[in-house]
Amino acid sequence: MELDEFEQTVAEALDSLPDVFRERLDNVDVVVEDWPDRETLRLAGISHPAALLGFYHGVPLTERSQGYNLVLPDKISIYRQPILLQCRTREQARATIQHVVRHELAHHFGIDDNRLRDIGAY
Repeated sequence: MELDEFEQTVAEALDSLPDVFRERLDNVDVVVEDWPDRETLRLAGISHPAALLGFYHGVPLTERSQGYNLVLPDKISIYRQPILLQCRTREQARATIQHVVRHELAHHFGIDDNRLRDIGAY
């Protein structure tokens, strides 16, 4: 999958979200990167870059106080090469992108990995 198609698929995943969620993404940038950097791997506790498909850089909505303003946007990174390495077909890549985008958005809304496991999101 070429970069343009990958980015379009990420955009479609965002567009498919219910309005109630999209409306709460006004200070979040979702970006496509080829690979995670070393610092992000360290923060995620992952040693091999192919193992990280996405990462939420920011402060979850549930942890913000009234004084949380005038800050740079949170960032959600979707890592293209690790996703493509895990997928054999275009359909698998599209489904994985959709899953990773929603997973990282869950972190923005304050849902941690343990809770995602509890609700069967893994």
